[in-house]
Amino acid sequence: MLPWVVRRTRLPLLSKRCVDCRAESATTGEGRFRVNANGKLLDVWLLVRCVTCDRTSKLTVHERTPVSSFDPAELHGYGVNDPELVASRLLDPLLARRNRFALDWTDAWRLDTPPAPVDQAWPVQVEVVFADPVPVRPDWLIAHGLGFSRNEVLRRIKCDIPLRRPTSAGFRFTVIAGNE
Repeated sequence: MLPWVVRRTRLPLLSKRCVDCRAESATTGEGRFRVNANGKLLDVWLLVRCVTCDRTSKLTVHERTPVSSFDPAELHGYGVNDPELVASRLLDPLLARRNRFALDWTDAWRLDTPPAPVDQAWPVQVEVVFADPVPVRPDWLIAHGLGFSRNEVLRRIKCDIPLRRPTSAGFRFTVIAGNE
């Protein structure tokens, strides 16, 4: 079985309307948090900026949360703008829903495939694993990875999931010989 891995190459852009220029795209830039203390309560925001006008705005991560409820490592991560913490918060679907944005994965991921052995017997089995939750159509991913047209993918691929519906969950497929 050949392993394929879908990995992000950078953080995705955010599809969120800018209040100044009305553009639809924002980025986390270097990935910075803003932490504000009010007595024993903390507010934590992830700062994002518009890619068109460079205006900074905030995404609410925590609102009026007691300091005692934070894990000390998490609290330290907010203070030092830990890149892994930025990525995990940005990829959190609850944060996206609460702050009303979607992720734009265009040019933010790559497919790592091992070289296919030429003496490989047909059929060939491939397992696709997602290192990050990149939503992609399986038919497009397979066509890209094998160098097939999408029609050829539909003809030569046997798969248990729908090929034309985006997924970010791992799956397996089988490539059958072209003359079968």
